[in-house]
Amino acid sequence: MSVDVGTRLRFVRERQNLSQRELARLTGVTNSTISLIEANRMNPSIGALKRILDGIPIGLAEFFAIEPDAPSRFFYGVDELTEIGKGAISYRQVGESLFGRSLQILSETYAPGADTGRVPLMHDGEEGAVVISGRLEVTVDGERRVLGPGDAYYFESHKPHRFRCIGTEPCHVVSACTPPSF
Repeated sequence: MSVDVGTRLRFVRERQNLSQRELARLTGVTNSTISLIEANRMNPSIGALKRILDGIPIGLAEFFAIEPDAPSRFFYGVDELTEIGKGAISYRQVGESLFGRSLQILSETYAPGADTGRVPLMHDGEEGAVVISGRLEVTVDGERRVLGPGDAYYFESHKPHRFRCIGTEPCHVVSACTPPSF
């Protein structure tokens, strides 16, 4: 089975509202090379493709997981959420793949004492959530708050942030971020 790299590249580039010229500037790959790839007149090496995808940004795995003819799906049962992180913090994503999506929705469960780490997270976009149960300490740009059931947060994700479960019971949060970045 051959993979239509050109059509996929055009799709992810246009989804980010980037012209071929803008993507070339971001990645250091020539505009003509991007044009040839999108026209399926050139097959890039994995290294060159990764460099181009870093400018979008999208990982190689997600890029090759694209199923252009996949039927639309609107509903997901609790057992159909995709686990994308397991351990002291469980991240269960709505939908199998976020290709072509602008929003990522997660059902997060933090074990007592679970923490996203001492180094704050930072990335492009926005994120928000509602605490369903338990208590979650949220630190954003140096400001710290403990949130309980029904409390919420919403901030620009480029601000340093981290999360920690407070207390003896697990904390459950339903969150969303745009663009998908987890």
